[in-house]
Amino acid sequence: MLVTCEEMSEAERRLFSTGISPELYMDEAGRRCAGAISDFFPDPATAHVYCGKGNNGGDALVVARHLKARGWLVSLHFAGDPASLPDLPAKKRAQFEATPEPTSGEASERIVLVDGLLGIGARGDLHGSFLVLAEEMNRLRREAFATCFAIDIPSGLNADTGVPGEGTVVADYTLSITAAKTGLASDTAVNHVGRLVEIPLEIPVAEGDTSRNFLFPSNLRPRLRRRLFDTHKGTAGRVTILAGSRGLAGAATLTALGASLSGAGLVTVCVPDSLYSIVASQCPPEIMVKPLADYRGLADIPGDVWAIGPGLGAEVPREIINLIFRDARPAVVDADALNALAADRERLVELPPNRLLTPHPGEMKRLTGGTHFPDRTSLARAMVAAWGVTLLFKGARTLVASPGAPLEFNTTGHPGMASGGMGDVLTGVTASLIGQGLSLHDAACLGSWLLGRAAEIAVQSGRLAPEAVSAPMAAEHLGAALLALQTPDSP
Repeated sequence: MLVTCEEMSEAERRLFSTGISPELYMDEAGRRCAGAISDFFPDPATAHVYCGKGNNGGDALVVARHLKARGWLVSLHFAGDPASLPDLPAKKRAQFEATPEPTSGEASERIVLVDGLLGIGARGDLHGSFLVLAEEMNRLRREAFATCFAIDIPSGLNADTGVPGEGTVVADYTLSITAAKTGLASDTAVNHVGRLVEIPLEIPVAEGDTSRNFLFPSNLRPRLRRRLFDTHKGTAGRVTILAGSRGLAGAATLTALGASLSGAGLVTVCVPDSLYSIVASQCPPEIMVKPLADYRGLADIPGDVWAIGPGLGAEVPREIINLIFRDARPAVVDADALNALAADRERLVELPPNRLLTPHPGEMKRLTGGTHFPDRTSLARAMVAAWGVTLLFKGARTLVASPGAPLEFNTTGHPGMASGGMGDVLTGVTASLIGQGLSLHDAACLGSWLLGRAAEIAVQSGRLAPEAVSAPMAAEHLGAALLALQTPDSP
């Protein structure tokens, strides 16, 4: 569910009118935000905390205190005279100053910025000291490669519309408190919001937009299936992959890796005879590689779910196209198979409903014939209504749409995932989850989140720059991502 600023403010007014102290929630929000920052920066670092005059600044001061207590080097930057802070933020400043300075000297020189200048009620361009401090944060992020965490909303971003004003803070992570605001789902907000992290607080929200949703561990974890003890490989999902062609053999291998490392019981890759030795040598030993002299008899190949398309090349055999339209089993359709469907897009309305299409923006443009839509949300909804399938529309904020289901936005990942092969791994992951019994919609949601989280963990565990993360590295960390999702309070 997404909420407007007014809906969120009304929920807080109702709660605090009962006599409950706002300070309790400020302390809890700040504690949880500091915990989220520490999840991504486990070792103490150097933090510059930027504080406004309202409750958002108070939240930031609580964050500063907790980071300081964990051994971070913390400096405060105020928009205006700190002596004029209202009572509650002033109290949080005093508590920060009473917290002993770290003595270990172990804080690194990595710079973390905490944006607590303005809350969700702010509108329009930034001015005065707010603009000066926001520009300072953006400069440090750009020139010193500092990492910025915004509390609830990046300062300057309209929380209802997602339209950035002049000087809007560019955040790498936005710590969304209680409920995500409608503006965070806007295409115009993506480059300011970055990775979205849920900070849950027990504030009952009576109203909101239930037609859209962000994917967080709290709503994804219940969709996972706990395996019975007598599960065996035949009941854990049999994935059959049609992928690869001359010069594109790696796509078949990456799809197989995604399926195998996300829990599929049996994975079979079907490739042309000419590719057999290449793909067989690249795949892990548990992957079965089946050479095909031609594509006749595909319907007789056993399996619970198809993964079709990565690396098939410009000329997709007619037998594969027929399979997509006629086979009763669910199928994930990606890459070159999508391009082949786009060549005869009038037939898309004939697709069976158990098809998951996973286009990136270029493939989506070909599937729709370049039809203009005002935003990605409208485009996804229109295509799902027209085609009757499930859609995983890839991008910086991957979204999942299905007939009769809320539109769901992924929250994980980083710009380092903009590299070849990530989509192939995702095709394998989603097919694996479908084979394990999940609906196409839930498999698309979980697969998107898991791959993004795996890429994040690859950066953190390998102490790498995001740009260095490859598709195989992300695949290798799928197990860690799955464990993170199974772990309470995981970001």
